Amino acid sequence: MTVIWKYFSLEQVNSKEGPDWKLWEQPVDYVSRGRNAFHAAEAARVQGEIVFDTFHFALLKARHEDKKDITDPAILIEVAKSVGLDIDRFRDDLNDRRLLNKLAEDHVFAVETLNVFGTPTLVFPEQQAVFLKMAPPPSRDESVTVFEDIRRLAEDRQQIKEIKRP
Repeated sequence: MTVIWKYFSLEQVNSKEGPDWKLWEQPVDYVSRGRNAFHAAEAARVQGEIVFDTFHFALLKARHEDKKDITDPAILIEVAKSVGLDIDRFRDDLNDRRLLNKLAEDHVFAVETLNVFGTPTLVFPEQQAVFLKMAPPPSRDESVTVFEDIRRLAEDRQQIKEIKRP
């Protein structure tokens, strides 16, 4: 099974600004919790899908394991350098606001077509969507088995709408 990463903005979905406010349309100086990271990921994608995957995983590690502030452009440059991106091209692409169109496209599709409300949401064939929280994450050895268990539950037990632990 191939994983295709799509963007979804919690900042957009939780905005108190009303339905006409769009994160991806805000001015460059708007202070955002996620827009810079989305933009940086697309800037990496310009250099190829393999580069995007490498950058994306490094970005997730920087945020969730190393506790770095990925709203900071300097941290985004640091992550880009660490995975061998062409930094001059990356910087140029960070100035191309058209790259934010991918965030808009993915987010609108997620909300309007799949009813996504949070992250992470996994979407399996037949558009079976499952919102998932895990803490701590599974070990590397367990991760494939956990993913397969979740996939089977989503596809085979569509009557199950929610499972929560107190």
